[in-house]
Amino acid sequence: MRREPGIIGCGLLACVLAGCGGGTAGSRLDPGAMAQLREVLSEEPRLPDGFTPRPGEAWRIPFDKAGKNCRTMLRPAEGRAPRQALTAQVAVSYTGDNLGEQAGVALARYTGGGAADHLDELADALESCRRVSSPSGTDLRSHELTIEDAGDEAVGARLTGRLNGYPYAMDVVLSRAGDTLVSVVHTGLDDVDAGRTWAMVDAAITMAEDR
Repeated sequence: MRREPGIIGCGLLACVLAGCGGGTAGSRLDPGAMAQLREVLSEEPRLPDGFTPRPGEAWRIPFDKAGKNCRTMLRPAEGRAPRQALTAQVAVSYTGDNLGEQAGVALARYTGGGAADHLDELADALESCRRVSSPSGTDLRSHELTIEDAGDEAVGARLTGRLNGYPYAMDVVLSRAGDTLVSVVHTGLDDVDAGRTWAMVDAAITMAEDR
């Protein structure tokens, strides 16, 4: 897991703060910005082969118990991005054709340097998330995910192991495209293809840049 300069739903779900857990402290939602993000995701996106272009509900964290850092790094993909300076966000998911494959994509737009500041905070949480375990048979360990050249900057990790007793893998990539925080999770049973993860990240960054 490293950070490098120059790198980085039931229909369409537009996730405003009041509907994503928490209030609006420290943020001012911009109806125009929300409309722009909704418009971007209402158009057929250029997704990797094998993913349905029709968006579904926002992706949800698949385990009930996890440490603060692990949950912090995953919340943006649920449409629960950090609220300070947030003006708009949307979160959706796409189904892939591999076993248990799903991708969650979320865009969160900020004023000032909010996107860069929050990415710094999320990078710290990602670095500190080492393991997720529970008595229900969940035991996932974090590994480094090689960073690709995408967006302005990015961090990533791969979680592998078992989810409720079943083989499971998850790639997590948090990146920035200008004033927009781009969150992508790519999950599957047993394994996920890193190439498809980065193709999805590229698609999400294109969405952010098109708005």
